[in-house]
Amino acid sequence: MSDGLDRHAGRLAAMAAKNYPSDRQLLSGNHAVSWGAKLARPQVAPVYPITPQTPILEKITEFHSQGEMETELLTPESEHSAMAACISASLTGARVFTATSSQGLLLMHELLHYAAGARAPIVMFNVNRTPASPWGFWPDQLDSLAQRDTGWIQLYSETPQESLDTVIQAFRIAETVAIPTMISHDAFYVSHAMEPVEVPPQSLVDEFLPPFEPRHCLDTERGQSFGAPLDQATWNRSRQETAAAMESVADVVSAAGEAWGEITSRGYGPLEHYRAEDAEVLIVTMGSMSGTVREAVDAMRDQGQAVGLLKVRLFRPLPVDALRQALEGVPCVLVLDRNYSLGMGGILHQELKSALFGMPRAPRIHGLLAGVGGVNVSAAKIEQLVADYREIEPAVDSQWVA
Repeated sequence: MSDGLDRHAGRLAAMAAKNYPSDRQLLSGNHAVSWGAKLARPQVAPVYPITPQTPILEKITEFHSQGEMETELLTPESEHSAMAACISASLTGARVFTATSSQGLLLMHELLHYAAGARAPIVMFNVNRTPASPWGFWPDQLDSLAQRDTGWIQLYSETPQESLDTVIQAFRIAETVAIPTMISHDAFYVSHAMEPVEVPPQSLVDEFLPPFEPRHCLDTERGQSFGAPLDQATWNRSRQETAAAMESVADVVSAAGEAWGEITSRGYGPLEHYRAEDAEVLIVTMGSMSGTVREAVDAMRDQGQAVGLLKVRLFRPLPVDALRQALEGVPCVLVLDRNYSLGMGGILHQELKSALFGMPRAPRIHGLLAGVGGVNVSAAKIEQLVADYREIEPAVDSQWVA
């Protein structure tokens, strides 16, 4: 796997020296995703519109109609059919992109398992939105987190810039480990919010992301098949092989993020630390809430409080070793979950407790349900949560706080 990531190291270093000019544009998070998809040059893009993902599809359609994006643009009758088309295209050796949200992602659930089991390196962008019922269009991460056992890599983005950059990196990640990859950002807080975004030139992306060379695809000369019935031992072995590939994902994400940082000055990793080096309280969260936490952290630091942020970018596979290293010796951790697993609590809270089980000098972990259903969580509210929970013993269950 490392050979695949290192083979362009010389070129990337040369590119960094060239100082490629980027194009700064005012883009929504969704249009930033469309630009990332365009620059990655997918050969096939099956897409079906659903609020609040639709602007991604609309912009890709605009690129395609103007001759700026050479791709086989497919518009099937449902999200289920869109994923079926993604799998078929990927298994013939094409680079594939799609996007969806909420009910659309849930409709794909059956085929998400199929894509992962077939080791089809599809890249999909999901706009996190409340699942029905009741009906809503608000930011909540339950739609993607409910797919955590399907076998897809899951990355969470905070800003339009990060969304664009992560789409490009996701193709490199997925194609290196042969595992489909899903990126998510929050509805409206990111999907429709507009910010200045650096759009890299096509030549830079082409060097970072060379044409797809599939390891497995339908080819009469190779005699492979997909989806055929097999015995128990072979199915078991396929899961073990995928598990081995999953073990390399965190390193591949780090390598791709570092390589991207070398040529754009925007580096990424599985986790992101902010003013965390001496923190007595660490706030752990994912997605757009990370920006609000930064504001709260700055305010509390100005007051002399040792508080920091640990942002989780890579949720599947969960970077357990990195999390244990980041949280060892920290007295108190507040996990802010914009999701709720009925009957259990916040999903990131559950995962973190499992990851830290048995660790010496483990922190006290408070699971706080903050922003479920898109409810706004202000910086002032986060400051209050730190004041309320930093000195008390944590409850086993996640607590409703906002």
